[in-house]
Amino acid sequence: MLLIAIMSSVHDAELAGLDLNALVVLDALLDERHVTRAASRLGRTQSAVSHALAKLREAFGDPLLVRSASGLVLTARAEAIAPALRRALDGVKQAIRGEPRFDATTARRTFRIATVDYAELILLPRLAARLAIDAPGIDLWVVPVPDGDLGPALAAADVDLALGVWSAPAWPAGFYQRRLFDEDFRCVVRTGHPAAAQRLTLARFCELNHLLVAPRGTPGSRVDDRLAELGRTRRIAVRVPHFLIAPHVVAASDLVATIPSRLARLYAEAVGLELLAPPFEMTGFTIAMAWHERLHQDPGHRWLRERLVEAAAI
Repeated sequence: MLLIAIMSSVHDAELAGLDLNALVVLDALLDERHVTRAASRLGRTQSAVSHALAKLREAFGDPLLVRSASGLVLTARAEAIAPALRRALDGVKQAIRGEPRFDATTARRTFRIATVDYAELILLPRLAARLAIDAPGIDLWVVPVPDGDLGPALAAADVDLALGVWSAPAWPAGFYQRRLFDEDFRCVVRTGHPAAAQRLTLARFCELNHLLVAPRGTPGSRVDDRLAELGRTRRIAVRVPHFLIAPHVVAASDLVATIPSRLARLYAEAVGLELLAPPFEMTGFTIAMAWHERLHQDPGHRWLRERLVEAAAI
């Protein structure tokens, strides 16, 4: 914007003849107030800088620097241009370096994160607490995971970051992902449930009535797949789409739920549930974050990704 303002003050007829190099020469002249010193600073000949000054004077319709008893001094027009020109050129240098500044303590920005309530419960409390202290101007908008392919939403800037269960390589070229944490499973029952009085066996597990959290609303789960491998089945008495309701239903019934371990520990503390080891081996899963290459080098986005890694280290 500053460069546009400066260039708009140049005579239209001369605008096409000026480029960024001419403004660099002007900046050096206004700072040094001496043609020879400006030439030395820029690594150019004195005649080249003198020629550039002549063109600048013609373009701006102002002498810019005039002689006095103490040497060259700036005209009123040049005094007005100098600070804006310096800020504009500093901004161009910063943009060329590809490292825009990001100060979390003063940044004002909104990040949109697509995920399910499981990842929200595990990561958002610690992340929000950190942001409140270190980045009070940054807002988080958590949005539902869209049906189908997440790629277009990430590429189109509808979503800045996605959290979910992905195994590498899960994303095509143009996307990045990073592991946050690994997870396994625990069974939860209400305090005083008969199943908590002794080790949970496979036979007893299959006899119990179960609660299943099915975010997509479809039948089947990792537990049911594992039971099928063992030649067993179970009865799903209650199926819910969200993890938030699960502990309250389990606490008020004789149902058992097999859920991720981190959630199981949270539920046990919050509503007084008993934790039991599943009576069979199960493959766990990995929670990872994914993003589009458009934000890979963005310093603010990098900062957010590092804060998520820290929040996951529990």
